[in-house]
Amino acid sequence: MFPLEIETLARLLIDEARSRSLRIVTAESCTGGLVAGAICSIAGASDVFERGYVTYTNRAKQELLGVPGDLIADLGAVSEPVARMMAEGALENSNAHVAVAITGVAGPGGGTPMKPVGTVHIATARANQGLMHRAELFEGETRQAVQLAAVQSALEMLRERMR
Repeated sequence: MFPLEIETLARLLIDEARSRSLRIVTAESCTGGLVAGAICSIAGASDVFERGYVTYTNRAKQELLGVPGDLIADLGAVSEPVARMMAEGALENSNAHVAVAITGVAGPGGGTPMKPVGTVHIATARANQGLMHRAELFEGETRQAVQLAAVQSALEMLRERMR
């Protein structure tokens, strides 16, 4: 279902989370649940995967993750502060230890000069260890290429948070 690189990252992530007794939560916008899907496509994911949120709309980000509406209005949904708040909200609204959040412009439309197609913000949060953020500009030719690149980056960031 997923490219071998993503499948391998998901398998390694599950093994690392299991060895550290950590549970994972995802909060996704532009990837529409693909990070959760990549993790759950691996046997044994139920040992570590707690839940996933697909918060595609601004309203969903507010209602499910507690992202302030004025923050979204001021900076846009595709921004570092929103990604950080999504990760924090996912962690707070779950029984997980580690969260990843993704918001971005997958395309092919919707880009602007300030936030072109391929702009993605990924944030991770770990209980009692703060937040990490990464801004990416994926130059995929298709929506799927941008989404898969974002999934790969998110899995890599989650693995970094396991250490």
